[in-house]
Amino acid sequence: MLRRGKKYLENLKVYNKDQKYTLEEGLSILKKVSYAKFDESVDIAVNLGVDPKHADQMVRGAIVLPHGTGKTFKVLVFAKGEKEKEALDAGADFVGLDDYVDKVKNGWFEFDKVVATPDVMNVVGKLGKILGPRGLMPNPKVGSVTFDVGRVVKEIKSGKIEFKVDKSGNIHAGIGKKSFNNDKLKDNIVAVVSELIRLKPSTSKGIYIKSINISTTMSPGVKLDTTVFTS
Repeated sequence: MLRRGKKYLENLKVYNKDQKYTLEEGLSILKKVSYAKFDESVDIAVNLGVDPKHADQMVRGAIVLPHGTGKTFKVLVFAKGEKEKEALDAGADFVGLDDYVDKVKNGWFEFDKVVATPDVMNVVGKLGKILGPRGLMPNPKVGSVTFDVGRVVKEIKSGKIEFKVDKSGNIHAGIGKKSFNNDKLKDNIVAVVSELIRLKPSTSKGIYIKSINISTTMSPGVKLDTTVFTS
């Protein structure tokens, strides 16, 4: 059974964990119940009214957060020729093809995001079983397979996140740091939920945004009133 620490349990007394709060109230509560001494990440969990078993109800996408994530991502770009220079000029940390494919095959993972140009995917595709389970495989659906590598690298560096519904219909995403002021966190949350609403599958019936919870790395979750986003 999961055991919770004393501070975690004490913070549950600060608010009603079963109540749904406005976004402003929820963020204020979150700051009060966040007790870690480091700058925690702020995360959002959205439960969607979809059945991911059906391909036409798979919700997946990417968005550049208005105020970034507060994290610095190391980006690996698989490319060749002029696109290598474009990626480097945009701020990519690692750029190349065969040498980096071999490094990954040998267990090298000193990167957070991967981008590839379409013309090298026949080579990068060999890494599917390695990068796929880690959520790092380039995918055209989220814009990480593209010839426009300069733009994509800059977006990642400035706070682009990717998301994909899990088998239970949940979307999880990091939307900033505890040190962000509430207005910045609010803008980032609204951006994510708005994008999810935009991506609503036409085959999804009934309530689409079923629940929204926000939390920090160490804090309890705070439920948000979903009608604020869907009304």
